[in-house]
Amino acid sequence: MKLFFLVVKNAFRSKTRAFLTILGIAIAVVAFGVLRTVVTAWYAGVDAAATDRLIVRHAVSFIFPMPYAYRDKIADTPGVEEVSFANWFGGTYIDQNQFFSRFAIDADTYFDIYPEYMLGEEELSTFKREQNSCVIGSDIASRYNLKVGDSMTLTGDIYPGEWNFIIRGIYQPQKKSTDASQMMFHWEYLNQRMLQDYPGRENQVGWYNVKIDNPDEAAVISTQIDELFANSAAETKTETEAAFTRSFISASGAILGAMNIVSFTIVGVIMLVLANTMMMSARERTREYAVLKTLGFSVPKIAFLIFGESLVISILGGALGLLLTFPLVEAFAAAIPKGWFPVFEIEVITIVLLVVVVLFIGAVSAIFPVRNVAKSKIADSLRFVG
Repeated sequence: MKLFFLVVKNAFRSKTRAFLTILGIAIAVVAFGVLRTVVTAWYAGVDAAATDRLIVRHAVSFIFPMPYAYRDKIADTPGVEEVSFANWFGGTYIDQNQFFSRFAIDADTYFDIYPEYMLGEEELSTFKREQNSCVIGSDIASRYNLKVGDSMTLTGDIYPGEWNFIIRGIYQPQKKSTDASQMMFHWEYLNQRMLQDYPGRENQVGWYNVKIDNPDEAAVISTQIDELFANSAAETKTETEAAFTRSFISASGAILGAMNIVSFTIVGVIMLVLANTMMMSARERTREYAVLKTLGFSVPKIAFLIFGESLVISILGGALGLLLTFPLVEAFAAAIPKGWFPVFEIEVITIVLLVVVVLFIGAVSAIFPVRNVAKSKIADSLRFVG
């Protein structure tokens, strides 16, 4: 107990230096925690992907449409349980800053394939009956104070014109990782407008959503589907939902890689800051450690004092940083558009990493001071002036 008291007292002998070091560690921990949260939030969509769903898209690029006629051929493929489809709509709601996903979907089948979008039976039934109706996520309803029966007007860009919708359903997310910031409406409504106003753009599908019987046969079924349309004007690429989501993330791979590098570089910076503090502290106490050796203190006991002092400063800085990280991440999540990150919160793995990093830095930063004290001779240390 006396040694522990001495450890704490030594840690705050130079209060200004100890405070600045703790503050520096706290700031670095906050930066590490926020960056790691951004990275884990980016991958949340991959973790939420179902194993029994495939995505069929144009082989060249996701932005190219495919014929509606592909649907029946895909449905007849062995192992396919159900087929739906969707189109990215884009457009503007209120102004350009109001971002969320807007899809034209096959109203009859989409919610069967995606049960994680929880919609009441009456709402779903009404939505299916009314061609100009739409369904929105609970996050959108909350953000814009919308309710069932309200109207929404989109200004099209990919599909020009004014598009008016009546909200007939507000879906709830089944899990935390389920995106509750989407708007979905009838593909038939979109198709009829294209047929009327832009002949030649009708009967086109952005991608097909395919539910399969056995996830273990995903690769085989994907190959069979792609072979159906080989050498056609619109060849396909079929992949699991997770792979499809990962392909979007890979486009930002350089950014994520940079974030990972920066987050772990921060660990090195924390280590240098604390190591410098401990080296200065040990240097100032060279004669004190020599006196302790003279009084019979063993090297392990002196090492305990140095390691303890380093860990106290590191743990206090880490604890302060962790306490600041939670409200900062919440503020960040509130500030960014909901459609960017369906889930933006600190994961358990991030907290575990922070704790391990703080303890590791506290221990490693004391190694060199302990080594110097262990090697120094009592007589030389007593003559030390510094």
